[in-house]
Amino acid sequence: MRPSAAAGRSGAVMRTAVVGLVLVGVALGPPLAAALRPLRERVASAGAASSAGLWGDEHAFFKRDDNDIGPYSWNITGTYKGSWAFAGATNGSSRFLEFVKSKGDSVLELLSTPTKISGVHYVQGSITFHDVIDNAHDHGLAQIRLEGVYIWPFRQLRIVANSGADGEPLQEEDYFLSNPYHLLRIFSSQVFQESSEEKNRRKNSLTYDMEKHCNTEIAAKVVRVSSNPNDGEHEKYRLEGLMESPAVDDDGECFSPILLNATSLNVEVYYNKAVNYTLMVTFISFLQVLLLIRQMEHSNTQSGAAKVSILMIGQQAIMDAYLCLLHLTAGILVESLFNAFATAAFFKFVVFSIFEMRYLLAIWKASRPLNSGEGWEIMRRELSVLYSRFYGILLGGILLMYELHNFLRPLLLLMYSFWVPQIVTNVIKDTRKPLHPQYILGMTVTRLAIPLYIFGCPSNFMRIEPDKKWCIAVTAFMGIQAAVLLLQHYLGSRCFIPRQILPEKYCYHRKVEDSTNQPIDCVICMTTIDLTQRTSEYMVAPCEHIFHSGCLQRWMDIKMECPTCRRSLPPA
Repeated sequence: MRPSAAAGRSGAVMRTAVVGLVLVGVALGPPLAAALRPLRERVASAGAASSAGLWGDEHAFFKRDDNDIGPYSWNITGTYKGSWAFAGATNGSSRFLEFVKSKGDSVLELLSTPTKISGVHYVQGSITFHDVIDNAHDHGLAQIRLEGVYIWPFRQLRIVANSGADGEPLQEEDYFLSNPYHLLRIFSSQVFQESSEEKNRRKNSLTYDMEKHCNTEIAAKVVRVSSNPNDGEHEKYRLEGLMESPAVDDDGECFSPILLNATSLNVEVYYNKAVNYTLMVTFISFLQVLLLIRQMEHSNTQSGAAKVSILMIGQQAIMDAYLCLLHLTAGILVESLFNAFATAAFFKFVVFSIFEMRYLLAIWKASRPLNSGEGWEIMRRELSVLYSRFYGILLGGILLMYELHNFLRPLLLLMYSFWVPQIVTNVIKDTRKPLHPQYILGMTVTRLAIPLYIFGCPSNFMRIEPDKKWCIAVTAFMGIQAAVLLLQHYLGSRCFIPRQILPEKYCYHRKVEDSTNQPIDCVICMTTIDLTQRTSEYMVAPCEHIFHSGCLQRWMDIKMECPTCRRSLPPA
């Protein structure tokens, strides 16, 4: 029998057994109520729970809340955040000495599914304990998978986590296929996967030892609390209970009883976070369209477009294509947020497929002026090669990130080096002002917005742990690139390179001896050039044709060839 089939059958048997045991207890009355209590009941924990009003009365499990009985049962599916604390002063167990703290934060995630039995729900989920271990490298996390039943008429929740006596840890199953809060967490964990070192550390962490050696049992009561006006129609629940964990081998207990106290989160707030994020992406895409239009107007001539690096625009287009695919995938995965994510994906599609690809073609055409008069077949063949390279790099990048997902953040840092090809092109060609300053600053800021939100915002909707060092690194890296481009724009493309290593540059402002004493006209503006003025007032081409400085500079912004003889001109 295959493992998956065996796991499915064992899960069904477990579900039937748990539900059946609870129903038999309800039918036979209070004598079996004690049997449903945690197996190893401590006097201290029972006293503490009794003082809290939870488990002092043996018949509390079957005490109906007649003041709140309606035709529909509560749906306790959701995420509960709260605190945990040992019932005693400290952890009295000798098995898990890592529990050095006596209290901390906890997160309980539940998925409740109605059964054929009225008032009984089958519950799956997990509980995560924070601040368990006083170790900065382990983040103090311990997570346990849970399953059990929730009996609505009595507001009682009984869930267990038993990995079995064979010591096999629980399989990583997805229990939350209907809640976007969990679906987007799964999506982000697959996209921004943790490193192999972190995975190996977790395999040796406290969580795996607990699943191997412990039977975790939680008995809790779920009550509905009054909601704030800001919560709208969202029902808010409070969970109070006791968690005990006897060892699998009946050799004592894994840790002392723990008191749990948690309150459900408003999923609408999470929806709003995701929608606000998509609005931010849409607004950023709109700004990037305006910046691209401004840059295309700045370099609308053949000479101006030839100064722009095709690698720089292509790298940005590939980044926008990846963002389009990611947002579209997130919208398909979370059906309730499809419209929001599809809108963000559509705007990213417009940015890369219409504007950036159009600009890419303009740069490609400007870089091959000598072949512009060739036939359509040759141009179509070269266009096919260009598109093949672009989409080949796009698909190859997806495969590369999949294979090197452990190094995803260094790869993202590499992708955000898209200004580097333009800096190198400026130095090699000694180009003058290829990019508009507004485009440089605007693109730098808008490109940083998404990674800084994902890796820098503590309350991002993807629930990714903030990484301040990476955010500082990518911000400084982008800032340095933008600063170098602005220096090249205002001080010259080679301003930061020592003159000793620069190649010899042609000097347009050289002295001309006029032996004929005949006036020389500028063929661009058709006015006389006064050679007795300073040499900065006129420019002499390598072909010895003379023009006004302003006239030739404006001409060179359009064409890098002599207006008189059509000979190629070197950079000014």
